Amino acid sequence: MLIVLAGLPGVGKSTVARALALRLGATWLRIDVIEQALRNSGQKIWAEGYAVAEALAASNLFGGRFVVADCVNPVAASRAGFRAVAEQAKVDICEVELICSDPIEHRRRVETRPAEIPGLTPPDWPAVQASTYEPWESERLVLDTARLTVEQAVDAILVRMHTSKC
Repeated sequence: MLIVLAGLPGVGKSTVARALALRLGATWLRIDVIEQALRNSGQKIWAEGYAVAEALAASNLFGGRFVVADCVNPVAASRAGFRAVAEQAKVDICEVELICSDPIEHRRRVETRPAEIPGLTPPDWPAVQASTYEPWESERLVLDTARLTVEQAVDAILVRMHTSKC
């Protein structure tokens, strides 16, 4: 199965993705790591990071692994790309949109999160607020990380995976 965690920077995607991947023994594909590696090699980034993530996801899915993709996934085109990968690999896809309904908490997370990826400067609060983020038009599980612990979010995703087609 391909599980795609999406949402604005600072909502908790990487924290939930890490915990979910550990629980499932899945491959964790973190778009920030991929894009920073491309930047480090002198590449300008637009859709290249998502293309690499999709290729890695397909490779792991064809190898029989669960994949957790961790990305903002802000536009319909990137969402369609992951759905196409799942279709190609003949696996189910579980799309999860993480939100943080508390703007004060969201801002605090953005402004205080540690730099985990060498060379990556995470977006600041004004950049997050100005982000392009298209409304979703497909079925997805929406989880509010202002109201759920990491463990509760992971449990909700696992329940969704096992009780219905995502």
